[in-house]
Amino acid sequence: MSNNTNIVFESYPMIGGDGSNSYTKNSYLQRAGANAVKAIIDDVISEKLDVEKKNSSSKSAFRIADLGCSVGPNTFIAMQNIIDAVQQKYQSQGFASHMPEFQVFFNDHTSNDFNTLFASLPPERPYFATGVPGSFHGRLFPDFSLDFVHSSFALQWLSKVPEELLSKNSAAWNKGRVHYASAPDEVAQAYTVQFAKDITTFLEGRAKELVVGGLMVLNMPGIPNGNPHSSSVTGLSFDILGHCLVDMAKEGLISEVQVDSFNVPIYVASPKEMTQLVERNGCFSIERMEITQPKARDDDLNSQAFTMHLRAGMEGIISKHFGTEIIDELCDRCCKKHEEFIGLLESKCNEGNQLFIVLKRI
Repeated sequence: MSNNTNIVFESYPMIGGDGSNSYTKNSYLQRAGANAVKAIIDDVISEKLDVEKKNSSSKSAFRIADLGCSVGPNTFIAMQNIIDAVQQKYQSQGFASHMPEFQVFFNDHTSNDFNTLFASLPPERPYFATGVPGSFHGRLFPDFSLDFVHSSFALQWLSKVPEELLSKNSAAWNKGRVHYASAPDEVAQAYTVQFAKDITTFLEGRAKELVVGGLMVLNMPGIPNGNPHSSSVTGLSFDILGHCLVDMAKEGLISEVQVDSFNVPIYVASPKEMTQLVERNGCFSIERMEITQPKARDDDLNSQAFTMHLRAGMEGIISKHFGTEIIDELCDRCCKKHEEFIGLLESKCNEGNQLFIVLKRI
């Protein structure tokens, strides 16, 4: 058993419930990202999933884990799509009479709103649902107990903010900024190192939990090889947030010390980085890895939608650091600031900004 099970990881839950500010109501961009790779996942299951081997063993459930599931509805759509593709594979291989039962494990931090998640489960779902609280930066399941692992827009979250960013004596002290996108190289390097540690631990855990031949599909914000960190849509979004916080500090609404000690624990990886980490682990073959371009609706790119998505994902971590009383003011400023950057953001959204990976346990 890994000793990671005893570590308390930082937790940054999305806004729960189903109110107007909730993640449930403000996760269309993540859904567009998932829709962009649905056909590829279908193809991968059709080509790479070994149902013959599964069928030759004693009849057992087909177990799927969604890591970083949040509160829905995106996780339910993704799980249904995967099960549909697996059922299609069984039928196409002539194993329709041996169709397994399906069990889906919905995983997220203990602070996730599991009540909303389970209250909104599809009533006619073709699977048994189980909640698994805990960080995917540690072990979550018994050895060789999963057939399929899925994670969408969760792996970009680091287990913690790199410690060097908070030390005034460090070259990576991130004064006046909240992210690495437009920061000095030392700041970006601290993020890169932390991300590598986290993905290493993630892959070690999944290598123990997935059956040999099991598939893992990972979808997250991405950046093409060789592109500067400042060119990512995610980085530009956090620059907007940072500008607003700095302005509020200059006006005395919050302190400079608060801004200097706040950093967003999110990293956007390139295919090259992920390839190196997977190869170093040595337990997976890379079946697919590509930068994709989600098709967002025009309405999702306007300033109001941008701000609502930012709030749904970031209010928890912002209010924990600055207090809840600044949230409305900060969001108003972000909405106005977004309008200044709208042209640049739209051009970035038309480039590849999503990293899609399929791994097979060997």
